[in-house]
Amino acid sequence: MKKILFSMLMSAALLGGTAVTVQAQQQGIAMPAASPLSSVTQEVGLSKVTVTYSRPSMKGRSVYGGDIVPFGKVWRTGANNSTTLNFSDDVTIQGKKVPAGEYALLTIPNQNEWTVILYKDTKLGGNVAQYKQENDQLRFTVKPQTNPRTVETFTINFANLKANAADLEILWDKTVVSFTIEAEVDSKVMAQIQERVLNGKDVSPSLYAAAANYYADNNKDMKQALEWMKKANANEPRFWNLHAQAKMQAKLKDYKGAVKTAEQSIELAKKANNDDYVRMNEKAIAEWKKMK
Repeated sequence: MKKILFSMLMSAALLGGTAVTVQAQQQGIAMPAASPLSSVTQEVGLSKVTVTYSRPSMKGRSVYGGDIVPFGKVWRTGANNSTTLNFSDDVTIQGKKVPAGEYALLTIPNQNEWTVILYKDTKLGGNVAQYKQENDQLRFTVKPQTNPRTVETFTINFANLKANAADLEILWDKTVVSFTIEAEVDSKVMAQIQERVLNGKDVSPSLYAAAANYYADNNKDMKQALEWMKKANANEPRFWNLHAQAKMQAKLKDYKGAVKTAEQSIELAKKANNDDYVRMNEKAIAEWKKMK
């Protein structure tokens, strides 16, 4: 009798999977979500960008223009509630400023072009029939790319990170759609350098080194960068700072000075058992000795 009852229950579960799942959830049985919730936060420059979204899977279905996402219609870009983008600071997308805050990420997929929308109403959810274009914060188009591998589960991530930018990627099936998010960095860093280095008192070696490296990395005043790095190395030389100083000297075509500084860096790196900096300095010295 027990075997017959168990067999009947299993048959019901197989025939009415969705109904059984819903009923089980209503009765307080924890079960895996069909489209699990996910969140990813990325530092872009000095700002934070957070994506919160639900992740459906293909499960043998065709995605775009097929069983799941029709072409030419507004899509919530995920499942369940609205997919949201949260910016801790103002950012720039497609050359247009987007104020800090939270937006729903909507899209209109098509075979050769996608429309991407940042939408002010984050409560729209799956009810895209209520979408109103006047609530758009930003709308632009991008070209979808073909992914050489199939992505089973809908994924949003960040790629191609730079000092002030990152690409947000939407991946599912064999389609990739991406756009670049840019954050203002230079004015913020320069304000700190002005306050803490140029106008600061008792400036620490680490602050001098940080300001020097920022100037050197961003093609600013190289002579000023070298001056600051020399101050950083004056009383507390570090092999990584000496290596940076040597590169600055080389950029200013003081190759003899660069070689001498790099040799000092090697000595300290060897004492610290840091083979990486020994190799980097030796390679740089070999190149600089050829220069005139």
